Amino acid sequence: MLTRVFLSHPRSVDESYAAHAVFAGGFALRLFLAGGAALVHALVPCLFEKTASRMIAQMYAKTHNRGS
Repeated sequence: MLTRVFLSHPRSVDESYAAHAVFAGGFALRLFLAGGAALVHALVPCLFEKTASRMIAQMYAKTHNRGS
């Protein structure tokens, strides 16, 4: 049970639990920052015009083939 919960997915992308936690935590931080940039852009449209979309594109490029 614990192996399935904590290790199955990290192994499917060839990572240890710790490496996966670091990657996912960094990803979460970048999503938070992209969301902040989008929120500021919503309020002041001349600021961060392409920041959030650029960050999302970079994150997608790092993840779309993981585990294949």
